[in-house]
Amino acid sequence: MSDSDILEGVQVDTLSDLIDLLVPPPEPAPVSMVPQTVGWVVLGVLLALGLAWVAWKRWRRWQANAYRRAALEELERAGDDPAAIAVILRRAALAAWPRGDVASLSGDDWLRFLDRTADAGFVGEPGSAIVTGPYRADGEPVPGLGALAAEWIRGHRVEAVP
Repeated sequence: MSDSDILEGVQVDTLSDLIDLLVPPPEPAPVSMVPQTVGWVVLGVLLALGLAWVAWKRWRRWQANAYRRAALEELERAGDDPAAIAVILRRAALAAWPRGDVASLSGDDWLRFLDRTADAGFVGEPGSAIVTGPYRADGEPVPGLGALAAEWIRGHRVEAVP
């Protein structure tokens, strides 16, 4: 069989006429998006469980730190007022530690507790204003006390039990 037998009865003048005679190839079967092996399914399930666990842990941490967010908001309104800051710090400590460990602390013991739990530097100035501030009638602001308290609220670690 020669080329002329195949093209019998067809007028072919140019190469493009020959190309027009080509039959288009069939469409390939669609590619399945379902994993073909069990390993990919197991990996997908483990990845989904891992992501769910991470999301759950982050949500729990966010919930556990609600007292910190509330204390920081109150601290913004308090400015450098030692009486207000003393109340905010005490409330934050009571939210983080058992009442029996925190409620009885006063004076230098309270300041040492604050330093021990966050390395903040309350012993000495300006931290001593927290001890005397609630009992002073003048309510004089202590510069830097609000920043020191904010540092403690952000940085204290509950694992550092006294």
